[in-house]
Amino acid sequence: MSEQILIVDFGSQYTQLIARRVRELNVYCEIHPFNQLPELSNNIKGVILSGSPCSVNDHDAPRINLDFVIGNLPILGICYGAQLIAQQFEGNILPSQIREYGRARLERIDQHFDLLKEIQLNTQVWMSHGDTIDDLPDSFDVIASTPSVNVAAYKMKDQKVYGIQFHPEVTHTIEGKTILRNFVVHICGCTQDWTPDIFIEATVKELRQKLIRGNVVLGLSGGVDSTVAAVLINEAVGNRLHCIFVDNGLLRKNEFELVLDSYNHMGLNVKGIDAKVKFYKALKGIKDPEKKRKAIGKVFIDVFDEEAHKISEVEWLAQGTIYPDVIESVSVKGPSATIKSHHNVGGLPAKMKLKVVEPLNTLFKDEVRKVGKTLNIDPNIVNRHPFPGPGLGIRILGEITPEKVRIIQDVDDIFISALKKNGLYDEVWQAGAILLPIHSVGVMGDERTYENVVALRAVSSVDGMTADWSQLPFDFLAHVSNDIINKVKEVNRVVFDISSKPPATIEWE
Repeated sequence: MSEQILIVDFGSQYTQLIARRVRELNVYCEIHPFNQLPELSNNIKGVILSGSPCSVNDHDAPRINLDFVIGNLPILGICYGAQLIAQQFEGNILPSQIREYGRARLERIDQHFDLLKEIQLNTQVWMSHGDTIDDLPDSFDVIASTPSVNVAAYKMKDQKVYGIQFHPEVTHTIEGKTILRNFVVHICGCTQDWTPDIFIEATVKELRQKLIRGNVVLGLSGGVDSTVAAVLINEAVGNRLHCIFVDNGLLRKNEFELVLDSYNHMGLNVKGIDAKVKFYKALKGIKDPEKKRKAIGKVFIDVFDEEAHKISEVEWLAQGTIYPDVIESVSVKGPSATIKSHHNVGGLPAKMKLKVVEPLNTLFKDEVRKVGKTLNIDPNIVNRHPFPGPGLGIRILGEITPEKVRIIQDVDDIFISALKKNGLYDEVWQAGAILLPIHSVGVMGDERTYENVVALRAVSSVDGMTADWSQLPFDFLAHVSNDIINKVKEVNRVVFDISSKPPATIEWE
């Protein structure tokens, strides 16, 4: 098993970002809630304590007893984590006299300590705290300060125990990656050997041992997650993997045929199912977004289950679950109550009575893409923008009809094709078109029109947790708008969505 860093989650909004930064150093790490910690094993080389929205002085603040790790492994406490360590050793934590939030500078740095080696004086860091470490016991050294915070970083004298009041994981902390590298590599001694090649080798070996008998069934979506999962399992079990690709009538224009052709060229054992009529029938008359999702999910389960039963000796259900889904389900606050229906397979494993295999459940989205590239998967699939499970079903506001699907497919095709043609596709994290449930007055030639309005949406993001609207060139948008109105006769007005997430979501439903 790969050496790893254990990240203890106390509920910080930045915890996933800590993990991403550690993995960028080619070091494997796992996030575990403070109240569900694993037993320490030889492959764990160090522990990072995350921040938290709580105060360590709160009666019900999340806490752990650090005796199990002090003296055994290096520890780095970040913000709340730093205050928790200090408090457990009888340091004094008080509400800040001056609340420090945002950019600050380290005006004093002791570079004799490994954590701060190569860190420049007056480097910018990102603060976000309402409490301050007012006093430390004699067994601690203060190793960095800002103009308003004396204890910006500390070290326990006789132990590899460090605390920092700022957040090294955010990009606003200019040398944050160096600080994390100092801890993970120099202090914990990690060898930085966790690469896509190593992941592929280890995962295929594990799959061969796990899937020793029986057939495996997997539902492909055309996206990178399910595709990478399929290729890895195919490497392990060959034609014992049976892939099912369902056309729900809500895919992008010509996507079913194009993706199916790509899968066949990749040597996957895949069967395409045209189930458009079943989905349209189930969606007739439904306008509520959540009811649409549930209808789409139910029909998918029925179609998938029917096709899977045509395969003999199926023992395994493979899924393209990725690490953020796992973290969400075991977070400090418990499973989210607001997960949309299309983010999970809604009881499919229970209904089919199969064992589940999820080869990507330790990877973030960008890591899945790196693995896909290493596996030489078609770049059109690896670099494909995220696409919602219900597809165009949540990009058509209101009731879904085949005619509305055709309209938005045509609009979306023009938009996406233009992004690719103009070299903008890879600069955008996700893009698409939304058919609005309104009509607007227009003039075409000498005639007055009353046709549909479509909205174009393009965002930049890392993982979809937050997103900014993409500032596409005005001349590009003008060309796309003109193209859509000229070629899609049912549309006479195009608008561009300039909302960021939060407060808006990426999708409209």
